[in-house]
Amino acid sequence: MLFNSYVFIFVFLPAVLAVYALVRRHPPWTIAWLVLASLFYYAWWKPQFLILLLVSISVNALFGKALCSGGLSRPVSRAVLTAGIVFNLGLLGYFKYAGFFVENLNTWFGAGLIVPQIILPIGISFITFQKIAFLVDAHKGAVRNFSLQNYALFVTFFPQLIAGPIVHHAEMIPQFVNRRADDPLASDLAVGLSIFIVGLFKKVVVADTCAIYADAGYATIKAGHALDPASAWIVVLAYSFQLYYDFSGYSDMAVGLGRIFGIRLPVNFHSPYKASGVIDFWRRWHMTLSRFLRDYLYIPLGGNRHGAPRRYLSLGAVMLLGGLWHGANWTFVLWGALHGALLAVNHAWTRLRAYMNLGLEAGPARTAGILLTFIAVTLAWVPFRAESLDDAGRMLAALFPAGPDAPAIWASFRNCLRAQFTDPATWFRARELWPVVLPPDFLATYRPGGLVLAIIAAATFLMPNSNQLFAKFDPVLGLSAAQLRTRASLKQLDWKAAFVLSGMFVFSVLQLSRVSPFLYFQF
Repeated sequence: MLFNSYVFIFVFLPAVLAVYALVRRHPPWTIAWLVLASLFYYAWWKPQFLILLLVSISVNALFGKALCSGGLSRPVSRAVLTAGIVFNLGLLGYFKYAGFFVENLNTWFGAGLIVPQIILPIGISFITFQKIAFLVDAHKGAVRNFSLQNYALFVTFFPQLIAGPIVHHAEMIPQFVNRRADDPLASDLAVGLSIFIVGLFKKVVVADTCAIYADAGYATIKAGHALDPASAWIVVLAYSFQLYYDFSGYSDMAVGLGRIFGIRLPVNFHSPYKASGVIDFWRRWHMTLSRFLRDYLYIPLGGNRHGAPRRYLSLGAVMLLGGLWHGANWTFVLWGALHGALLAVNHAWTRLRAYMNLGLEAGPARTAGILLTFIAVTLAWVPFRAESLDDAGRMLAALFPAGPDAPAIWASFRNCLRAQFTDPATWFRARELWPVVLPPDFLATYRPGGLVLAIIAAATFLMPNSNQLFAKFDPVLGLSAAQLRTRASLKQLDWKAAFVLSGMFVFSVLQLSRVSPFLYFQF
């Protein structure tokens, strides 16, 4: 059940909210109702996977109870933890990587094995990391006694069940346990719905508009057709903004839904395209995944405690695993390797800058850093989006044409983009501007992508993000006052804000006829 669907917005959410309003003065009933609603939400896609989820919750709760009992010796506790991690990774490995493993055995060794066609349970990657983090913390003594009901809600809370954020028990369980009967339902509802509407608009209006260009371009590449550089750049930039607003929209919707029920989720997205380096990017993009990789992989591997070479090796290993976590395909491995290399370069540059006492944190130097980071991240998205390494190679070759025809191709590139921005008469007959066209009905129907992307880029880099816009209402956990500070923050949710938000909601609902899953649902 998609957040951006009629059934969720007009049936599921009102029904869950209505019962919640009736039982919210009785915390145990509230938790029980949210667990039931979350299990129903998860079962909506494929009911048979609900059994898998319930078994996984039960087994992990038993592991957690054993680790929290305090009666285990250190070696036994470590053995229980190992068994719990193996159980969770075993499920993830079977459903997500078994086919990939067999396929590569056949390719490398001619094994001739039948590649299993396994349906991936939705959200399993996020749920697995969440449960592993809980077990590790229980082993360390950071988890006190907990109830099965609270643990079940911690795992299944539907606003963040499918695609994060990857929540920490210390953030969520106290909120479930310490709920007060007099918590202000009206204010939580107003703030939560406002943030949800902003996220819905980002998804169905901005991200899905970019998807038109990105999907058509990558389909053209997959079909074996060539793209001119103007088309290729618009396609690659369109996907960069599609993924950005798809994930940003989902994150806002998750935060808004949590707030409707009086729960503040941890921040997961904070203007990553305004990052001045790849290190800063990973402090802003999928922040809870970065936190998990840092706390449960990078630091145990040695972190930065054993010198620069060890640090770079650890970064590379963590990012390779992070890439593979996103999907069972060599394209994701390549994407992870690229980010590992970019992080190593960024760390080396930071050390050199400190050694030479270069203060390049503001002004033109910062602007240049933001631009370079955006370009590097956008190019790295090419293998992330492409369905094969060959497709990624063809797209990158289209971006940077070489050879004797290159001057003419680049001249065509300049003329094409110039016409899009300077000749309004051409905005509705874009197909005539492209030397190598995408599918004919694509550019004949939609305005030139360059103009659309320029508007989206201006909004991305110049406007405050949702966390800053709603800063006065404490929308998320994990951001400092300095990170939230902006002149554009809403002072109150008055009639003017209601008018704008209502318009955004109506406009978004009119787009819901297009079924468009969130991109991170596939991970």
